[in-house]
Amino acid sequence: MTITPPALPPDPLARDDGPRDPNGPVRSLVLVLGDQLDADSSAFDDFDPRRDVVWMAEVREESTHVWSSRIRIALFLSAMRHHALALRQQGRRVDYVRLDEAGNTGRLDSELARALARWRPERVRMTAPGDWRVLKALRGAASAAGYAIELRDDRHFFCTVREFAAFSEGKRDLRMERFYRQMRRRHRVLMDGDEPVGDRWNFDAENQRPFPPTGPGFLPERVRVAPDALTREVLALVEREFPDHPGSLSDFDWPVTREQALLTLDRFIADRLPEFGQWQDAMWPGTPWLWHAQLSAALNLKLLGAREVVARAEQAWRDGDVPLSSAEGFIRQVLGWREYVRGIYWTRMPVLSTANALNADRPLPAFYWTGDTELACLKDALAQTLRLGYAHHIQRLMVTGLFALLLGVRPAEVHAWYLAIYVDAVEWVELPNTLGMSQFADGGQMTSKPYIASGKYIERMSGGQYCARCRYRPELRTGPDACPYTTLYWDFLLRHKDRFSQHPRVGAQFRHLERLSDGEIRAIRAQAQDLREQFAG
Repeated sequence: MTITPPALPPDPLARDDGPRDPNGPVRSLVLVLGDQLDADSSAFDDFDPRRDVVWMAEVREESTHVWSSRIRIALFLSAMRHHALALRQQGRRVDYVRLDEAGNTGRLDSELARALARWRPERVRMTAPGDWRVLKALRGAASAAGYAIELRDDRHFFCTVREFAAFSEGKRDLRMERFYRQMRRRHRVLMDGDEPVGDRWNFDAENQRPFPPTGPGFLPERVRVAPDALTREVLALVEREFPDHPGSLSDFDWPVTREQALLTLDRFIADRLPEFGQWQDAMWPGTPWLWHAQLSAALNLKLLGAREVVARAEQAWRDGDVPLSSAEGFIRQVLGWREYVRGIYWTRMPVLSTANALNADRPLPAFYWTGDTELACLKDALAQTLRLGYAHHIQRLMVTGLFALLLGVRPAEVHAWYLAIYVDAVEWVELPNTLGMSQFADGGQMTSKPYIASGKYIERMSGGQYCARCRYRPELRTGPDACPYTTLYWDFLLRHKDRFSQHPRVGAQFRHLERLSDGEIRAIRAQAQDLREQFAG
């Protein structure tokens, strides 16, 4: 299904420098960032269109502090421009600074300083941002101009940072399952009185199936949004301003307005959610979308609300349209995991950003930016990511993330890549997922175990299709045909044996080392070292 957006007025974002209210100065400058595109956010409570001004700015630094992919840059800028237009159509004055506007300083803090000098508001307010670095920069600019930013809670989320801090108080190691059950009870989601519907809290056992040898079969048509004039202008801008950035714009078709995002949600609930549960961990070559929602970008930009998404999924189950395992599996990701990682981020930053519990010290292989590798599974995931700005959660965790973990890549470099390359990447959700879950850099504070596996896992979850197209064999630990995942997996076990051999969840994997001979151990270590040198940057 392809959406053709309506025509737009000419130059819809021309600078609004109209006369101020004659009865007095600007009361509030309301800051709106690129991931805060919700016209009903707390920042707009008691907004007075006669005396308040919305400030939005496109700045180069937000695309270059990590080497952002062009498709990610385009999504943010297009969604921002459409949101600014919608705000103006609601009668709100918007001071919108374009990326290529004369005088643009390229930084949020200095652009805010210019806006404060331009408007001289009585006060400054915003909904709490999703990036610790951005909050620090904006606060610094406001303070230098004599202002303190009024931060308001982000109602998009079920759980405030204060509530999560209370949940985590006194706990060194947190577990999502406890948090998720608490959230289900508090918000009465999938509950029957005081008990979970179906008498079970999760359906993971049913939701980890690989596709059969014949593949995923029929897949529903995906919602595609044809770029309108405003988006086409952004695509041309990004091609011109960021020609050396990774990725492609040839397949740009992401929703950039709330209306488009709502239609995408409608189609997911009707077409994909019924089969999502059982196939959510499965992979298949050349098939990026499968049964996944493709809603994370719209959620993270706040085009969709978390509450409405959860409510729609629960209602679909209560109406008998989807199985409970699918509804619960999807709701767990939004109400559980997404809220959990946000709490982790804001209660553990900035220390979390430098975590490296496993002392990983290798550079990120250069092929992460090009997709040029012989490993079929990795090549497919990277090529898809560079072209679409998207990969589903198992591709991220157990293909791209797993390889970096086993290779021993510096967590900060893995984090920078994930933040740069995916369209749905905002630091509050990306950094904990990458450093905590994917790379175990926090030493287990966020998850109970490192997510490690050999090439056999990828073979199983892809129905053997990746391995059938690859020159490497997942069952081999050493030798010219050995799968690098498998070699590096066994080397990971050897390198971290002392830390994990008695671990209650992964200790059994480490005990497999006991059956290796000294010669096999030497061969594994030598081949793993060769791989590290081969993939050194």
